[in-house]
Amino acid sequence: MPDLRPAYLIHGDDHGAVAERRAGLRALSESREGGGASVELLEGEAATPAGVADALAAMTLAIGRRVIIVEGVERWREDDVKKHLAAAVAQMPPDTTLALFAREEARAKAPAALHDAVKRAGGQIVAQMTVKPWELAKWAREQAARLGLSLDAAAAKALVAQVGERQQRLLRELEKLALEGDPAEVAPRRIGVQDIEGRAAHSTEWRAYALADALVGQDAREATLSYLRLRQQGERLSGLTYLMAQRLRDALAVALRLQAGESVAEVRRGLRMPPRAAERFVADVARSDVERLRAALAALADLELDTRGGAPLASSRTALAAMGEDTLALRAIEAIAG
Repeated sequence: MPDLRPAYLIHGDDHGAVAERRAGLRALSESREGGGASVELLEGEAATPAGVADALAAMTLAIGRRVIIVEGVERWREDDVKKHLAAAVAQMPPDTTLALFAREEARAKAPAALHDAVKRAGGQIVAQMTVKPWELAKWAREQAARLGLSLDAAAAKALVAQVGERQQRLLRELEKLALEGDPAEVAPRRIGVQDIEGRAAHSTEWRAYALADALVGQDAREATLSYLRLRQQGERLSGLTYLMAQRLRDALAVALRLQAGESVAEVRRGLRMPPRAAERFVADVARSDVERLRAALAALADLELDTRGGAPLASSRTALAAMGEDTLALRAIEAIAG
């Protein structure tokens, strides 16, 4: 099992990859030496340069290695790192690992002083950056080669079109394709368009969120087309309703923050999604209003009730409860986005 370094800084705008690194480091820590290591998590108000320095200086009764995981370092200021934390990282206690995670976007980035401190401590810095959409096919071919697959250009484009633009999903599909091969085979296994179309999973969740985003952005045509495509794939209405409601609740929360006077930049920084997606989402919400979003959630609640046969009491049921679920769904989409 690999030894843990004194410090790690995992940063970048690929938030999914940063989260995977965090989960992997925690799993590695907890599996060490049979009994595992002592894992502490600092987040929110405790996750400041001064708070981390205090944690490093604090005594602990835990046996074995101590791992301190810190979230949100993209919000730290350069001067605070130099003043409170740089010296503490330079004198890391024995058998201690400090893991710092920064989900970066726009101007919210891990300070340069933090990079320097981790380097001086003999730590590791890992950048997890999103690949531009037009570079994803090339990236997929590179990842395939690393896994022992030969993915031609047409197959790489088909993979991106079918699975979506999330790098983690693309990589998972490539890993599944690699597992199907013969372990004794030395030469890279060729993967063509037919292999992709027959084996790689469609990005259902990604497309469902595209439907939900179209509702937020009041794009009735796109919402209708997205819904019909998803239903043709065999997706259940109950699952789609859940995802649509989840996205609209997120939109309502953003609308309330904007109404309370928070700046667009502040709101975007608080969203757990890629920078471009967050920018589009907040822009769509800004063009809407709180009451419309509340009405949209009420329409989805009615849709869920009507597709389950309507209200328990026959006298309380609407005439819509007798309609087919696709008709009900399309009427709700029109009411929300039209």
